[in-house]
Amino acid sequence: MTPVDPRTARTRARLRQALLEECAHRPLARVSVAALVRRAGVGRATFYLHYPDLEALAVDACADIVREAVDALHSWRGRPDPDHPPPALLDFVRDLAPHADLYRALLRPGGNGPLGAVLYRDLRARAHRERERAGAPDPGLVASAVAATFTGLLADWLHDLVEATPAAFTDRVWRLLLALHGAPLP
Repeated sequence: MTPVDPRTARTRARLRQALLEECAHRPLARVSVAALVRRAGVGRATFYLHYPDLEALAVDACADIVREAVDALHSWRGRPDPDHPPPALLDFVRDLAPHADLYRALLRPGGNGPLGAVLYRDLRARAHRERERAGAPDPGLVASAVAATFTGLLADWLHDLVEATPAAFTDRVWRLLLALHGAPLP
């Protein structure tokens, strides 16, 4: 893997931060590249050197949310307790609020959208690795089911299609995911 040039990393960080700041005041669909580069203190050409469009920048800016989701779902050790989801999972769900509008723009109902694709891919890969490591049956099938279920439910909850407080949502999702992991397979 080629090391990232520190200047590139700084510029991308400035663009990501500027996008989050812009999205705190208006929906992603109303953010312009002009306002974004002005806030970031970079030129328009610099923006396009790093990102093809605002959606690509937004997905990059939200990449941490994907890592946090995957880590939160896998933060338990030993035997998972169906009555007590990992605290990291509840923290993750509660922490979505500050940028919920941006996440809704990138994670559409049912789990579609660019952020949904990244979340599904990363969560499926992690679940597959962990099932293989544990010698659990059908790692691919279960990993796909877990990733699709969590991504879809999270998106629907963000879009108010699943009504629940963060704690109730976390409890329900946790039990459902554990049921998928423990479902008898042929």
